[in-house]
This record gives sequence, C-alpha cells and structure tokens, in this order.
Amino acid sequence: MAFDGITIANITSELKQALTGGRIYKIAQPENDELLLTIKNNGTQYRLFLSADASLPLVYLTSTNKQSPMTAPGFCMLLRKHLQNAKIISISQPGLERIIHLELEHLNELGDVCRKKLIIEIMGKHSNIIFCDMDHKIIDSIKHISGMISSVREVLPGRTYFIPKTQDKEDPLDEGLLSYETFRAKMQTKPMPLYKALYTSYTGLSPIIAQEICYRAGVDADLPANVLAAEDSLEKVPGPLTKDPALPAVHTAFCHMMGDIKARHFAPVIVYEGPKPIEFASLPLTLYADKQTQDFDSISALLEHYYAQRNIITRIRQKSADLRKIVQTALERNVKKYDLQMRQMQDTEKKDKYKVYGELLNTYGYNVEPGAKSLEALNYYTNEMIDIPLDTTLSPQENAKVYFDKYGKLKRTYEALSELTLQVKQEIEHLESILAALDIALQEDDLVQIKEELIESGYIRRKGGTKRVKITSKPFHYLSSDGFHLYVGKNNYQNDDLTFKFASGGDWWFHAKQMPGSHVILKTEGKEVPDRAFEEAARLAAYYSKGRGQDKVEIDYIQKKHVKKPAGAKPGFVVYYTNYSMVIDTDISSLKELT
Repeated sequence: MAFDGITIANITSELKQALTGGRIYKIAQPENDELLLTIKNNGTQYRLFLSADASLPLVYLTSTNKQSPMTAPGFCMLLRKHLQNAKIISISQPGLERIIHLELEHLNELGDVCRKKLIIEIMGKHSNIIFCDMDHKIIDSIKHISGMISSVREVLPGRTYFIPKTQDKEDPLDEGLLSYETFRAKMQTKPMPLYKALYTSYTGLSPIIAQEICYRAGVDADLPANVLAAEDSLEKVPGPLTKDPALPAVHTAFCHMMGDIKARHFAPVIVYEGPKPIEFASLPLTLYADKQTQDFDSISALLEHYYAQRNIITRIRQKSADLRKIVQTALERNVKKYDLQMRQMQDTEKKDKYKVYGELLNTYGYNVEPGAKSLEALNYYTNEMIDIPLDTTLSPQENAKVYFDKYGKLKRTYEALSELTLQVKQEIEHLESILAALDIALQEDDLVQIKEELIESGYIRRKGGTKRVKITSKPFHYLSSDGFHLYVGKNNYQNDDLTFKFASGGDWWFHAKQMPGSHVILKTEGKEVPDRAFEEAARLAAYYSKGRGQDKVEIDYIQKKHVKKPAGAKPGFVVYYTNYSMVIDTDISSLKELT
C-alpha cells in the first residue's frame, strides 16, 4: 500500500485540475481527525475528504457524504469562520513530500481580501491538517502537538509552520541532484539492499516503488547498493568478460520514472491476489506482471475503491474470528486425538507376532525343557528360525495361552481403532474444509451458512427458540475465456448443492486432490469443451483450495455423473473412482467473475 509522495503528486494533480478556482461551499468534521469540504467549481460539486487518522490518513475526492455531529468541533467552526465561500487559488506539493498545500482566498470581517493556507500532511501517525496564514504562522490544527509530544516540531497556534527534516533525504525532482555522479555517490554510502537505499535516500519513494525501479532496470533489488556503486567506480578494462554495470541501469530507470512524475503521466492501478487487493500505485507496477490488475482513470476513485474493498475484507475477518476460533480449537483437539490413536495403532502391530508365538508353542512345545527361558523354533510362515520368550513359571501350553490372549486383546483394539481413526480423520478433513470456507468468505451471508453448518455439526449450540436463518449466499460464478459458465462453492453446503442439485450428469466436476477446497462445476450445456476451459476450471479449483499459496496444485476432474455421496457422509464429502488429473497454477486473472 504505497501512499507515498508519488501518490500525493497524483492526487495533487487531480485536485489542481478539478478544484482550482472553485469555492468552498460547506465544511464538516465528521470525526475528530477528518474534514469533508464541499466545493463548487464550474457548475460541478465536489467533496474533498481529508483524514489525519494515525492508522489510515487519506486525501481524495469522493461522492459519499458522511454524517456530521450535531455540534461542530472547534477546528471546524474556526474554518467555517475564515473559509466559508473561500476561493481555492492554488494546490501544490512541496517536492515529493507527502504534503498538500491549499492556498485559499477569502474576505475578512472588514471585507478585505486575505489569503490563508490549509496544509494536509499525510505522514502516518504524524499526519495532521494545519491552518496557517501566508506568513506560515499556525492559526490552528486538527491535532495539537506540544513539545511534550514531539521534540522536533510543535504544532500549536502561534507557532511558525515548517517541514521537519528528520531524515537525510533528497528531492528526486531536483534536476541538480539527478546526475549519475550524484546518484552513485549517494548509493556508495548505503551498505544495504539497493531498493532500501533508494527509498531512504530520496523523498516520496515507498519500498514498492523502489523495488519497481530495480525491476525495470533488470537488477536484483536485494543487492548491496554500496557494492554496486563501488564496482561501477572501478576502472573498466575492455575484454570478453566485461559486463555492463548494474547501477547505471537503475539510475536510468529512476530518471525515467521521475520524468513521468514531472510530466504528470500517472496510471493508477490496483494489484489483486484473487479477489483481494494487495497493492496500489500511481504508476504501472511491472513487477506484478503475473497478478491481476485493475486500471483507474482517477486516483481518487482508486483510493475509494481500494479502501472500501480492504474494509470489507477486514470486517469479514473480524466477524469470522469467533467462528475461526471454534473451528481451530476443535481441529487441534481432533488432531491430538488422531495422533494418540495412531500411536496406539502402532502398538497393535505386534498382534500377529503374538499369534505366531502361540501357534508355534502349541506345535513345538513338547521340545521345551523344564525351566527354559525361550524356545528356538522354525517359523513355518517365513521358513526362518525365531526365538520365543517364555515365562519359566508357566507350561508351554500356558505360555501359548498368554500369547493368544495378547493377540486377541490387540486385535480387538486394532478393530476398534480402525473405525475410530477413520471417524476422527474424516472430522479433521471436515474441519479443515470449514477453515478453507472461512478463508474465502467475502460477505456476512457467507458466514451465516458456515455458522449453520457448525450448529448442525454440534460445534455451536443453537440458542433456544432460534429458527433456522434464511441462506442468501450464492456460489462464485465465473465465465471462461470460451464462454462456459463456471461455478465455485463457497462452503460445504454449497458444494453439495452444486454437485448434486445444480450440475447435470454431463457437466464436469473439479476438486483439488487430497486437500480441502471448493467443488467447481463446468457447465457444458451439451457442447464440446475445449482444453482451455478445462484448464481455467482447474485453476479455480486450485485457487479456492488449501493449496492456493502453492505454485502448482494437482486437480482431479471427472464428469459429475461419476461423483457419489456415501450415505451419512459429512457435508461436502464425495467419492469417485475413475478420474482424470492435471497439475495447474492458481492464476485466475483471465477469468471474468459474474455477479
């Protein structure tokens, strides 16, 4: 999540184009650290959202309104006093700092034209919204920072505003600092990975952008910067072993990127891992060429979309935490039980040896001398001599009975454990499948169906008088590149419904081999299915399985008519005996999801 100086440059460019010359119509402060400015310009109304929240500072244009408190906070009242109907003269960003300046023109109480500045600092926990006069005297701020809180800079009414220089970073847009000699000298002082040397040397660069620069240059981002700089400073001797130094390529990529920023050639993009957004930037991220991406014309639209999706995922994770804990606890308990049973099962492996001892003693017992501690006899099953330990206080026939009793006890234990271990193993597989369903849940309705399964499985007690809830969650629905419809179950109930109620006998069924995952149905509609459709269905089965993080996953596939559900089997459990298999990756970026 690169909310860096480059993203701020993109936002500044967008705000400058949309808001310059506009007038502030409304000022609201929905939260303690948020402002919502309504601005009218050229017959269009805009809402500018500003947040100085320590965990999620943001600036973007939005179409969404937020409820304001009945009584406006003091900072909001101050801004209304000075800036109601103020005109936006200019919007700027100092260098590539994560700061935006709004220069505003308004009339004071005497009707004289005055100018003020609203400064938005997007700096993580140090984020702030500061209101200043044109002499950089702070009138007020949304957060007051005293000397007790920060020894670097006080943000209080009456203090002089300045940008704190807490790190030795250069402005990458300064032409005088972009020469290769200056760049190499900077890198030579950095005994750290190259990408880290970049973002610690220049303002506005995030780690992901620094890695992108290295990737565009074709240089390993983890190579030591000072070593590369030192290698390039050595005298080059022409010859067959001479190779081009890496640092000039990085410098070229760096300069090209700065040129794009100066020219305002932005291309906002979100990178996805399946349905989950994992990164965004204002410039193309070529290092994510293997991931699904979504391009935006507006950085504000990107930010609103990105954080809305992230909030949905975060909220679902929070709401599923209780269910996940119940499943995890039950799973750990069953795994411990299974491990104990398997150790007991190993002990029963001696049963056949005791049976042979008893039979051989009945056969050769007459050869045992009184007081003998063992009997050496020919094992007629293996044609080998074996030594049978004896209890000297018992006769050969009594020793044989002891061994037969041990055999009988271990045999009964084996038979009981064989059934128990199978039940516990199936329970473990069932719980793992529920965990997999929780991992892919995207809506609260998905959690409702999973909770219902846990209730019916006895892991959650249904509250007295509570009726069965109405299930509205639906399977994922994709369209293959060749126009075939693909359906993916989100949980075990949906898997059963897809396979045994929705799919026809000639449809194809896909599932990750020997691991928890969704059932995937490829609807044929009587048509011949091309190989690409099979591969895309298999990718869905791989992606929506426990093997999602692997490079390759083995997928079983078979016509639905050959898939059976044993009587009394748990939800989602099926059997099949003749199937095809393929090993496939988990990239589903070529598939279009339908709503």
